[in-house]
Amino acid sequence: MTTIKDGEFTATIYKLIKECQYVEAILILNSQLQKHTKSRAALSLLAFCYYHIQDFSSAAECYEQLTQLHPEVEEYKVYYAQSLYKAGTYPEATKASFVLDNPVSHIKMVKLQACIKYCEENYSASKSLLEQLPQDDPDYIHNAGCLLYQDGKFEEACKKFSSAMQLLGYVPALSYNVALCHYSTKNYAQALKYIGEIIERGIREHPELSVGMKTEGIDVHSVGNTLVLHQSALIEAFNLKAAIEYQLKNLKGAQEALTDMPPRSEEELDPVTLHNQALVNMDTKPSEGFEKLAFLLQQPSFPPATFGNLLLLYCKHEYFDLAADVLAENAHLTYKFLSPYLYEFLDALLTCQTAPEEAFRKFEEMNGKLIEQLRKLAKQVEEARVARDDETQKKALQDYDLMQEKYIVVLMAQAKIYWNRENFHMVEKIFRKSVDVCNEDDTWKLNVAHVLFMQNKYKEAIGFYEPIVKKHYNTILNVSAVVLANLCVSYIMTSQNEEAEELMRKIEKEEEQISYDDPDKKVFHLCIVNLVIGTLYCAKGNYEFGISRVIKSLEPYNKKLGTDTWFYAKRCFLSLVENMSKQMVMLPDAVVQECIQFLEHCERYGREVPAIIEQPLEEIRIHIGKNTVTYEARLLKALFLEVIGWNK
Repeated sequence: MTTIKDGEFTATIYKLIKECQYVEAILILNSQLQKHTKSRAALSLLAFCYYHIQDFSSAAECYEQLTQLHPEVEEYKVYYAQSLYKAGTYPEATKASFVLDNPVSHIKMVKLQACIKYCEENYSASKSLLEQLPQDDPDYIHNAGCLLYQDGKFEEACKKFSSAMQLLGYVPALSYNVALCHYSTKNYAQALKYIGEIIERGIREHPELSVGMKTEGIDVHSVGNTLVLHQSALIEAFNLKAAIEYQLKNLKGAQEALTDMPPRSEEELDPVTLHNQALVNMDTKPSEGFEKLAFLLQQPSFPPATFGNLLLLYCKHEYFDLAADVLAENAHLTYKFLSPYLYEFLDALLTCQTAPEEAFRKFEEMNGKLIEQLRKLAKQVEEARVARDDETQKKALQDYDLMQEKYIVVLMAQAKIYWNRENFHMVEKIFRKSVDVCNEDDTWKLNVAHVLFMQNKYKEAIGFYEPIVKKHYNTILNVSAVVLANLCVSYIMTSQNEEAEELMRKIEKEEEQISYDDPDKKVFHLCIVNLVIGTLYCAKGNYEFGISRVIKSLEPYNKKLGTDTWFYAKRCFLSLVENMSKQMVMLPDAVVQECIQFLEHCERYGREVPAIIEQPLEEIRIHIGKNTVTYEARLLKALFLEVIGWNK
């Protein structure tokens, strides 16, 4: 801390506050307060600085002292109550608000008490307090919109927020609320329009908040949780943008939205940002994601979706015991944060582990209810169409799509019980029962195709795979590599070799374009297609052709050798070694040399490539030196050399 010359103390403090250097001002003011413990000026400025860095508890302490030292000053009582409210200490804030008995402060008191009741989820009390305010008061209109939103009346809420904006002019928080209403009605285009305006104004008016710097790779310091940041609504806007991109399945866009927001250190992050970070980075940083969600669940308040998302992600990664433990330990949260549908689904999913037949019955029961609701919604859609009521028809269609999505999730979980038992005939039977509801859905089509493929019904599988691939033909690499591989195999097995070759040429062309645009990017689609075809020939006993296909598919190794591609390749080599050891397969010397050379290449290029992706919460980890393609390639080479008798 710099030494301040005599006579320059006041000027220095006000200069720091003007330049928003509140932390520096707080250090100086605290040192002065130690010398003059009852200094009104120091306490008042200190409270102001704490409030602006969002340290509301410290601000409340300062204002509490000021109310005791200067009880005649009404403003201190108001600021004290507001600071307690902002700090989340609602009972204390309510108590402090009752002290505001001055007629001038009455309106402020009512507004504050209404906000406190809203945060305590006592919405009826909040509404009663709001009704004491003048109907044309912008705060009344704004808060009435919040109550309507909470009641699920998103369109009415949106009108209220828009009315408040007409009275007050542009306010970032109101603009965000309008965007949130559009998001809740799935009108993402309109929501993004308002979000874009918040971000654009934030960048223009507050360049010091370093928006987008982190995404550009520029190292910047934390901007802190200042009042300026809060009033700009930038954090809320970027979080909502990330949520929209996530809903639209644009994971990269969601990740960018979170890195674009003003930089803050980990401990400064708000619960919503922490939750969203966990969710969008779950594929790449699952351990970190689970840690963040579990941490949030232990806090006094957290985003409502946290509880359900943690349970679903545990189930997705097959940590069913952990999901069951979290559910049992937080039974009080079940009714508050889990919808009846989600609770029933999780209950059935967890039952699968101990009593699959009982779980199947529970899923069947859920599907029965959902089918009934789908029929009612289909009737509403038809009635609205006949009545030419476009608004009702649009709403009914949205509800139908949402219900269909829920139905398909339950159907897939039910089918998975038999899939895990490799009873593919039963899986097909389950899917055929749902054909009238799901026949237009891509997820359903894809899973039907997979189950037909597993039963060697290649011609029927083509009928389901082909429309999905053709739908994305111009961006074919957006289609899963396994889908493309299965379609190619189905073509080959039904003697449609020309179609298979045409599809592979298309994939090759797309991959060449990507390599041209981004030479360092690894793309595995064609490689996996060739690996699956090679695996097919190996499974049929034609190892000479199958292994050659596998070897060629991984060239060049620096671009094609990855965890997934190695998984397919090593299975073929293990099968070959097993059959050679039983003397069921004999390979020409040239092919043997080609195999050894291939494994040596994998050993050379696989040092940094994990052999398997470990589960995120495993207590016992594979030794870092053993979980590499290099290590496994050496083992395979040793087995191979032993089988061919190189040392005899």
